[in-house]
Parts: sequence; C-alpha cells; structure tokens
Amino acid sequence: MLLPAALLLLGALTAVAAPRLLARADWPDREPVVALWVWQCVVAAVLVCCALSMTFSAAAAWHAVGGHVFATAPRAVAEAYALGTAGLWAATTAVALACGGLRSAAMLAREVVRARARRRLRRAGLRDRAPLLPGEAPGRDRLVVLESEHADAWWLPGTPPQLVVTTAALRRLEGRQLDAVLAHEQGHAQARHDWLLHCSAALAEGFPRVPVFAAFREEMHRLVELAADDVASRRFGRLTTALALVELNEDRGVFGPCPAAHADVPRRVHRLLAPRDRLTAARRLRLTAAGALVPVVPVLVAFVPGLRALG
Repeated sequence: MLLPAALLLLGALTAVAAPRLLARADWPDREPVVALWVWQCVVAAVLVCCALSMTFSAAAAWHAVGGHVFATAPRAVAEAYALGTAGLWAATTAVALACGGLRSAAMLAREVVRARARRRLRRAGLRDRAPLLPGEAPGRDRLVVLESEHADAWWLPGTPPQLVVTTAALRRLEGRQLDAVLAHEQGHAQARHDWLLHCSAALAEGFPRVPVFAAFREEMHRLVELAADDVASRRFGRLTTALALVELNEDRGVFGPCPAAHADVPRRVHRLLAPRDRLTAARRLRLTAAGALVPVVPVLVAFVPGLRALG
C-alpha cells in the first residue's frame, strides 16, 4: 500500500518547500495577517498528511481499524486501498505517527499549563505592585497602571485580558503615542495571538529537529507584532506608532550596534517609517484562497484510490 508513504512524502515536501517559498516572498511583511493564515495552513497540511498516513497505515495493519475506517464504503472502494497487502511497516508507521500525535498533544497541554502558571504569577505580581486602595472593590478592570521607572506596556491574556502600562510610559508617551501603544496591545488581545504562540511553541518544542515547526514559531512571534503594529498604525498613523516604539525601547539598547533582545524593533520602526504599498484586495483574496487549499491537497490525494474505484 503506497498511499501512506505518498502522504508522508507530500507532508515532507510541503514542510521543506513552503517555508522556503514564504521566506523568498516579499509580501508577508506587507500583509502579516495573510501571512499568518498561510503559515497556519502550511502547518495544518503537514499535520493532516501525518494524520491521514497514520489512519491508512493503521487500517492496513489491523483489520478492526480498517473495518471502522471503511465501514460505510462500498466493497470496491475498500479493495482499491489494498488493505491486505501491507506488512510490518504499516503497523510501525501507524504506531510511530500515533506517538508523534500524542507527543504533540502533550506538548500543547504542557505549554498551556505553563502559560497559565506564568499568567497567575504575573497577575499576583500585579496585585502586589498595584494593590487595591482602601475601600476599593476588586473589579475586572482591563487597564492597569503600574508604578515603575521603566517605560513599558504589555498585554496580559486571561479572563478578562488586561493592558498594563507603567507610569514611566505615561510620562514618556504623548497622547496619541499612548493610544497607539494601547491599540497595538488590544490588537493582540482581539486576534488571540496568545493561542498562535502556544501552538507554535508546542510544535517547536515537541519536535525540535523539524525545521518547519521552528520556522513556524519564529514567524508567529514576528508576524503577530507586525499585525498589531498595523492595527495601531491604521488608527493613529505610522509615524505616531513608530515614535511610540522608539520611546518604549530607546533605553533597552535595541537601536545600538549590537542589539540582543528585541532586535526586531528597529526593523519594525523602519517598516512603519518606509511603508510599502499593500497588496490589492484581489491578490490578498487569491493568497488566502491558495493557503486554504494547501491542507485540502492531502485529503484529495487520500481520496484518489476510492474515486478511481467509483469512477
């Protein structure tokens, strides 16, 4: 039975070719939201290839599984998949892919648990640094002002999500600059970028030697910031948003000759100050549709033997 091997080969080709094509393209920085969608579709296609290969391998290795998979299919369709021709490799492939799936689920669960633990610690730290005033009732405020000498602002996911801004940031940022920073963080909250980061981190940590998952994590961290920058710049202007980024990060050394952390901030500022034209609506639609078709390809490949038998 060659179908599981073909699906694995298709997944490997997708994992190798798609990141290279996206890295060479010039449109992801211009349309980060579309790029986020396409990246998710690419990773979904790789996972679908593995899931389908596991299913057909298990169906070929064990008659009980094959009976459930093809329970409602005509006999000619089941025979087209040549379930009885598989050897030991089918069971080995199915078990290996099933272990990979379980590892992915376990890593995602671990990432979510760790994120919730970090969130609880940060919320507890906020309560210690910004305690309630006498007579003030605990509420569900979405904006927290924190006393600090370092200019900073960040989004704390949870229920409800909270925007935290320091007093130093309030002093350094002018009115519209502060609005741009808050709009940037609200863009993260509204798009639920935290889940994208959790999923990409789980895959990258679960399979550290798979380049597509490492690239997926790196691009998610980069593209979510670009997307949030665009949310702020559309409301308050690119210059205002760029100046706000400079004011928040000027003391961190990111604009020096050897920036360490936040090294992408200068590139984000340059992107805001020297913007390139957005893609046309028609091209954005074509890219979105093309991305949506990528996970469909392995499904169509899986249906080929059955469609031939029916045809």
